[in-house]
Amino acid sequence: MSSAPQRVGRRERNKQEKLDRITAAARELFAENGVDEVTTQQVADKADIGTGTLFLYAKTKGDLLLLAQNTTYADALVKGKEAAKTASGTLDAVMAIVRPVVECNRKQVDNGRTYLREMVFGDPEEPHRREALSLAFQTEAAIAEVLQRHARIEPDAAAALAHIVSAIMFLTMAPTINAANTVDALLDDIGDQIRLLLPR
Repeated sequence: MSSAPQRVGRRERNKQEKLDRITAAARELFAENGVDEVTTQQVADKADIGTGTLFLYAKTKGDLLLLAQNTTYADALVKGKEAAKTASGTLDAVMAIVRPVVECNRKQVDNGRTYLREMVFGDPEEPHRREALSLAFQTEAAIAEVLQRHARIEPDAAAALAHIVSAIMFLTMAPTINAANTVDALLDDIGDQIRLLLPR
């Protein structure tokens, strides 16, 4: 029986090409103007498709933001996991994962905060939101793996602590009171809280 990869049909290639154009258009427009100032019509025009076609891929502007930010988040997570491999201590390794996630979320503060709100409060069955939640769970898993390097943290405790670290990270990035804070200020705050969780 042949295990050769299946060729992707023209229809699937066209769908993927449109999705790529929509993602690129949304990412560029949101980065330049902020999610609140961009219309779905502008995204459709930039992607060179009709609005009806756009809505087949993303039903709302929130879905478009999730679509655009998910790829950035995924790249940040890869970068963080790689950096964690060479970090010297447990806290440094956790922060190596956290840093690029915070940095990507704060490239455009309002977009980042809206992304977190869309991720948490929207329909978890919507595909782009499901992907965002999956990235959050992957982040927790990467943090749990790093925490298990610590001699005094058991696997079950590592998973629970990773969940707490994730909550700290998202709750530090999301509030209006922290909107003007720099990335370094947020990371200092997150690091100080995580330090209290780790066994001495």
